[in-house]
Amino acid sequence: MKKLLVLVVGIAVLSPVLFASGRSQGSAQGPTSSVVGTADSPGWKLNASNPIKFQWYINFSWFSRQWGQSKVSKYITQKTGVDVEFIVPAGNEAERLNAMIAGNALPDLITLGWYEGQVGMMIDAGLVEPLNVLAEQYDPYFFKVADKDKLGWYTRSNGNVYGYPNASYTPADYAKYQGKLTANETFLVRKDMWEALGKPDMSTPEGFLAALRAAKERFPTINGQPIIPLSFQEFTDSGNTALQAYLLHFLNMKPEKNGKYESFDLGINDPEYVRWLKTFRQAAEEGLIPMDVFVDKRAQIEEKTAQGRYFCMMFQNWDMQAAQNALYASDPNMIYIAIDGPKNSRNDPPALAGGGISGWTITLISKNCKDKARAIQFLSYLISEEGQMDTYFGIPNDTYTIVNGIPTFTPAVKEVNLTDKNKQETEIGVDYTYWMLMDTAWQGQWPIEYAPSLEQPQLWTRPYVTSYAQYDNLEIEPGSEAALISDEIQRRWGRDLPRLILAKTEAEFDSIWNEFQTFKTQRGYAKLQEEQTKLLIANKKKLGIE
Repeated sequence: MKKLLVLVVGIAVLSPVLFASGRSQGSAQGPTSSVVGTADSPGWKLNASNPIKFQWYINFSWFSRQWGQSKVSKYITQKTGVDVEFIVPAGNEAERLNAMIAGNALPDLITLGWYEGQVGMMIDAGLVEPLNVLAEQYDPYFFKVADKDKLGWYTRSNGNVYGYPNASYTPADYAKYQGKLTANETFLVRKDMWEALGKPDMSTPEGFLAALRAAKERFPTINGQPIIPLSFQEFTDSGNTALQAYLLHFLNMKPEKNGKYESFDLGINDPEYVRWLKTFRQAAEEGLIPMDVFVDKRAQIEEKTAQGRYFCMMFQNWDMQAAQNALYASDPNMIYIAIDGPKNSRNDPPALAGGGISGWTITLISKNCKDKARAIQFLSYLISEEGQMDTYFGIPNDTYTIVNGIPTFTPAVKEVNLTDKNKQETEIGVDYTYWMLMDTAWQGQWPIEYAPSLEQPQLWTRPYVTSYAQYDNLEIEPGSEAALISDEIQRRWGRDLPRLILAKTEAEFDSIWNEFQTFKTQRGYAKLQEEQTKLLIANKKKLGIE
């Protein structure tokens, strides 16, 4: 999340003329010809008969859906008059977005992770519009449908809000939907293998290693390919999320100690954490973590998951839908299920991260937007109850009906949604195919029926879901001393984490670990910690946390 800030800062330093021209160009655009909405009359309804097409940049190269192919997207265009052309980077997301920023070529709408450094750069360079200002001018109805806590969270020091989040969970949501929320962090085992081994306890280092050894001995090959006893998410130049946040949440740890913030992404120096990293080192030494795990990218991991080649993995369960469906179709006992994974020495239950108040992505409106009135009105529609119903359930009496007061997918749509996710998204488009402004907390009020291949991992997480809202949005200002410290330590950690797991001996592990901790100290981790602790204190105040 932090790796590309130096490039962005470089663009900002080298291109002041471009940024300045972006501000003047945005300000010089003439008034909209669209009808202005009111507090009681949403603008999108007043302009529905006037067609418009927005270019919408999605900063995720894996997103492959198109607007206008599915039933739902056609229905929304017919209802609102708004057509959409998605723009998706073909390769490196940061390079594409940085180029658009430097060239003042941002399209009408932009969706990217709230954590990306380019968010602050676009705002500071005046390349995106304040949503609250657009709403006051063109669509006061926005304030009726927008969540006040989310607006408050994203309000900057100048009083403006520039982006609206998806998948955001406020403290009120946790209180309202307690017991209905799920986490994406899971320790998964292949059901048939785990059961054949007698359902071993893998919550202790000893039991964990014993289970891996037994799996390799009992199931040396899978369809002619060698078994991979243990896997994680992909390793990147910034580390591995499964071996950072996921593992530490399983160990019931919070990124805070003695009132100071401690980043889970920068090799937190804690004996419980080190104990489990050493367990994984032992597994690698015994050949229980093959080299594939350190080099495979997302596509290769998904392919091997669909083949059932992993015995166990620490992974985000919801991203395994296609693989789980394929395994279930072959043999329902081959799917991956969630079990107790690594635990701390006190045997505490995990504290898995539910959705944070920052959400996953934020959507912004560019200064270059061809019609800012229609853009804020379309955003108001999408975040409203009606917009959520349309993007989740789809078309009344076509993709869903009301059964005992509850919106329910029709049998045909339910079948496709549970068995062929790709077909559902390309041809039908329900279930947040268009997730850019989805309110997943709102979705929690409705009974959720999972496919048999997907249900167990989701339900397993519910008792352990924990809010980490106060730890959201602790990114340091790009270009600052603390940000450069963070970037340097992160790059070193990304290099050293696989070295730790691949260390031939525990003594070599200790040497690498101690060198890294010394590096952190020498590069000024205390300064970074001080700055992030200030942000944490401000977050707690904003959320009313003592």
